[in-house]
Amino acid sequence: MVTRRTEDTERMAISELRRYKLRMQILLFLYKKHPQTASSLSKKTHVSLPTIRAVLDDLIHERIVYIPGVGESKGGRRPALYSHASDAFHILSIELGHHNAKATIFNSLNKTISSIYEFDTTINDPDFPLQAEKALKTLLQESHLNRNQIIAIGVSMPGLIDTDNGINRTIKNPALQNIKHRLSQQFDIPIYIENDARMQALGEFVFGKAQKTQNTLVLNWHWGLGLGVILNGQIFQGSSGSAGEFSHIRVLPEGQLCECGKQGCLQTIASAQTLLNMTREQIKKGAVSQLTKRFKNEPTKLTIQNIIQCAKNGDELSISLLNELSKKLAWGLSILIQLYNPELIVLNGPLAKAQQYVLVPIQQTLNQYCLESILNNVKIEISEMGEHSGLKGVAVMVFQKIFSDKSVGPYYLS
Repeated sequence: MVTRRTEDTERMAISELRRYKLRMQILLFLYKKHPQTASSLSKKTHVSLPTIRAVLDDLIHERIVYIPGVGESKGGRRPALYSHASDAFHILSIELGHHNAKATIFNSLNKTISSIYEFDTTINDPDFPLQAEKALKTLLQESHLNRNQIIAIGVSMPGLIDTDNGINRTIKNPALQNIKHRLSQQFDIPIYIENDARMQALGEFVFGKAQKTQNTLVLNWHWGLGLGVILNGQIFQGSSGSAGEFSHIRVLPEGQLCECGKQGCLQTIASAQTLLNMTREQIKKGAVSQLTKRFKNEPTKLTIQNIIQCAKNGDELSISLLNELSKKLAWGLSILIQLYNPELIVLNGPLAKAQQYVLVPIQQTLNQYCLESILNNVKIEISEMGEHSGLKGVAVMVFQKIFSDKSVGPYYLS
């Protein structure tokens, strides 16, 4: 009798696990495309239509899924359409830059339900978990949500990221490298860590210019040169999650010292900081320019936006410096084009806002350095998502992991 009871208990446990996995599959498919019919979900999961409808009924009863309408008829009764309920799941998305961070709350319909909260921090900040806590509290209050309605947190940041363990190996202090552990001590919910350039690429791939492409390079042109690589329709991570370190390709053996400790990295000749340094040097020399008039006595107040705006106003120095910087970037891009043979390169970040003042010299330089047969297949475009691509990419990453992660139990999803 004891044995039979044990067997019955085990069968019930297996049945519950299978049903839970099916729920997660349905939620994942509805996340990737909404709304959908029960028939469509049945085909994708290879599970009978009555079983799918039974699970959907449970999810509707739990207010996780709802019916927004009906689909087109194929000869019979019009089928019901199913979608995530807008208030069923929420996550906190955080994107760290070199000097600051921004955060917002997304629901599982890929909609932001709060403003974007910005705060000063770096990847080396020992107080980053406390800063994230403050960001969450502020956004919760603004969006009228409870803390238990946030099911996970996703963070993107510059550096060499071990996504499986949530470690950023670029952080200088080894004791601070395990970002996932540090955040988990602050928040008792799943934490996911990723590289910022890959998340910007994912954002572009799902929502932006890279939609429906198979082989695309997404470059965040800022203080570094963050590169997200899409190969064969997948975000490419490399064997240890370090693919896309475009900034630290050594191009000048006797060049300037880079923050990574090597000399002559591409970042030292083609980044936003390089443009500021070049411009301040010209201002110091008294170059004829709108910038000299404005910043001769306060060169530290000069910004990338100032240079771009002056270029758009016809300032020759600004145009010339953007031209010079763009040619150096194109030198590096020519190598990537020869290696990856992409169909599209998407430029993002503050420097991409210069539009034709960077696109024209980049194209001219690529014409000089690339094989014509390869270059003719490449389009170079400016992102239309701007600063939001990374945050949206983080949201996609987190929801896909949540609905696929077997280690995340029903506690977080009920």
